[in-house]
Amino acid sequence: MKKSEEEEERFPDQFGRSLRALSDYLGLGIQIAASFVFFVLAGYWADEKLGTSPLLLLTGVFLGMVGMVLVLMKTLKTANRKKS
Repeated sequence: MKKSEEEEERFPDQFGRSLRALSDYLGLGIQIAASFVFFVLAGYWADEKLGTSPLLLLTGVFLGMVGMVLVLMKTLKTANRKKS
């Protein structure tokens, strides 16, 4: 019975760590999606205003991809610092 009690006491701790990891990954996904969507929509909007379709939309896609890479690099750099 003692082992069962220890497992019950560790469950909240394990659940809390899992929830923190989930929130970290969810936040990363939202940052990546937001950076991509922002630049794509900005390119689309500029194309509509200036009549340069699809030049600025494609530029927005490219900038969105660059933004995604920058967010990932920042996250990886931060994770490597935490490990050291």
